[in-house]
Amino acid sequence: MASDKWCVEKRGVVGNESVGGEIGGVAETGCLSIVVLGASGDLAKKKTFPALFNLYRQGFLKSNDVHIFGYARTKIALDELRDRIRGYLSPEKENPESVSNFLQLIKYICGGYDSEEGFQSLDKAISEHEVSKNSTEGSSRRLFYLALPPSVYPSVCRMIKLYCTNKSDLGGWTRIIVEKPFGRDLATAEELSAQIGELFDEPEIYRIDHYLGKELVQNLLVLRFANRFFLPLWNRDNIDSVQIVFREDFGTEGRGGYFDQYGIIRDIIQNHLLQVFCLVAMEKPISLKPEHIRDEKVKVLQSVNPIKDEEVVLGQYEGYRDDPTVPKNSNTPTFATMVLRIHNERWEGVPFILKAGKALNSRKAEIRIQFKEVPGDIFRCQKQGRNEFVIRLQPSEAMYMKLTVKQPGLEMSTVQSELDLSYRQRYQGVTIPEAYERLILDTIKGDQQHFVRRDELKVAWEIFTPILQRIDKGELKPRAYKSGSRGPAEADDLLKRVGYAQTHGYIWIPPTL
Repeated sequence: MASDKWCVEKRGVVGNESVGGEIGGVAETGCLSIVVLGASGDLAKKKTFPALFNLYRQGFLKSNDVHIFGYARTKIALDELRDRIRGYLSPEKENPESVSNFLQLIKYICGGYDSEEGFQSLDKAISEHEVSKNSTEGSSRRLFYLALPPSVYPSVCRMIKLYCTNKSDLGGWTRIIVEKPFGRDLATAEELSAQIGELFDEPEIYRIDHYLGKELVQNLLVLRFANRFFLPLWNRDNIDSVQIVFREDFGTEGRGGYFDQYGIIRDIIQNHLLQVFCLVAMEKPISLKPEHIRDEKVKVLQSVNPIKDEEVVLGQYEGYRDDPTVPKNSNTPTFATMVLRIHNERWEGVPFILKAGKALNSRKAEIRIQFKEVPGDIFRCQKQGRNEFVIRLQPSEAMYMKLTVKQPGLEMSTVQSELDLSYRQRYQGVTIPEAYERLILDTIKGDQQHFVRRDELKVAWEIFTPILQRIDKGELKPRAYKSGSRGPAEADDLLKRVGYAQTHGYIWIPPTL
């Protein structure tokens, strides 16, 4: 096995076995060039470069093998770019040498996103790096991270294909990471997929959804399929409803113009929450090979019934249209609750409630699996609440089971409590990696398990496009709600209608260290 930590041993990728650091016959060692396109933008500064730094600091990127190239239209000096990035890395006083050494790995090329000259200059810089490392045949590895608006993906991918794929005797691989949103609806997503697909094969394209890199999301397959007591419970006979929730306690905060182009369904539900939905609802794959896992995700999406109007509540917080970048007559929802229903043997009749909103009364993302009531309840304690299994994705990562137990004392009275696995308490001293770190590392390894496949993207848009088109036409209107509230009251009414039983008098408190 190669010494680099990001060289993998016997990983299954795109249906092929990787043995001894090779995937599909292509070496996974050698000279690595990481190109961040849109290097001067917010996403690159706040997420991409910090993730690369953390991988470098932990030894997953070796300075004698890797170079990082920033590419953007902004005309700035290399030192200025490095200074911009420096402020977003982990506290420099803790890692002064690491920060300095990492920044020295970054080079910068200025050019347009449809500029032949710019991409020729980029290719020249990458080639010089590869030659300087005495790269051997088949060892060139070029990773392009598109931290850019989707509107420029086709032209950028065309330039990469024409000028920046390795045409020398070195050979190796080229991989492209593209960020959401992948289109606005089924038609635009398919058009974008076709444009990129004409240039690169599916195994070369990595559609990143950072929610798939979150620690508790990564844990879902292990929880479901490695624990015996979950297997007989995970079905319509025992589970009454499933909620997948994303809440923010702030509004658009200067991003109103951008957000208004998409809305909460395109921004959060169609991608982040739907990915979590797939992992909760899918059947067991025949192996952990990425394609087998992604096959099961596609199957469960294909089983989703059309969304009913009466099982959708849209909202827009008061003050959203006061943002000067938002149209005064905007119909864009900042809140949505909707019910997905799966037509298969496991889940028939179980509502999957997807809820996301901005400017609410709390910030959290969680999965809440509510079980059916105990038949023949001899303790008469159903009003206290049902059993629930809760997976807190952020903040304060945790898993806890809400149970009814005897209240300590002489009387036989019951109370709701929990069995609690809080990560901050249980795994003290263990750093939970950021999602982008994990997913970039997966791309370097060639592991596509946590990335969105083209057919999966198509089926996802088929689910949401009809309702999105009606919102865009103004046929469905969002209800006003106050900032700092739970959202429109109608959303709580919808939960009651589909059978969710609210727990009263119980609050989960994250344990303190």
